[in-house]
Amino acid sequence: MSERSSRADHVYRLLRQAIIEQALKPGVKLSEDTIADQFKVSRTSVRGALVRLNAEGLVDLKANKGASVAEPTIEEAKDIFSLRFMLETEVVRRLVTCFDEIHATRLEAHVREEEGALKSDGPTSIRLAGEFHILLAELTGSLALTRFVREVVSRSSLILARFARLHSPECAVEEHVQIIRALRSGKVAEAENIMLEHLHAVELRAELGFQTSDPDTAAILRHYAGSNRH
Repeated sequence: MSERSSRADHVYRLLRQAIIEQALKPGVKLSEDTIADQFKVSRTSVRGALVRLNAEGLVDLKANKGASVAEPTIEEAKDIFSLRFMLETEVVRRLVTCFDEIHATRLEAHVREEEGALKSDGPTSIRLAGEFHILLAELTGSLALTRFVREVVSRSSLILARFARLHSPECAVEEHVQIIRALRSGKVAEAENIMLEHLHAVELRAELGFQTSDPDTAAILRHYAGSNRH
């Protein structure tokens, strides 16, 4: 990987993290100059990162208007959750037939991370909740399924950032524990039902909520740049 590609990848990962953790909210303008200044990279590297995020549906790029964090509509939100129901039911269907202690150990370790994050860091808790679902997909061994799940989970984070009412993240962790327990049971129908109940609960949290004031984008980027130096 060239130095330029490495820098673009670095910017991509940090911006994606800031979006997934809901620090950068839907609709926030992403100035190339501001990002380049905070991350100490060229605008070319920033542009490469924004193009990748645009391809994933996390950033909107418009001619003569620049970039902004994507703003999913209600219709798009419903479509994304409909796709999640199908994709993650398939994940559970595949995983339950081959579930073993190695799988259980990795998932339980992730849940412990989630529990630890509840005590100290809200943004990290949000990110880890989504990564649990991506890990489930990874454990199926299907690269294609993992890629699709990763995209819909990431876009779900945008949906929750825009529409969700306040809720306690503890409920999500407990629901993840129930999913692991269902996978251990080896019962396909039971595992599918638990997953669907969990996703319906997530969908219910995505209700129209109060809009927050405009954030200090530079300060947010400075935080991510400072905490992820390489």
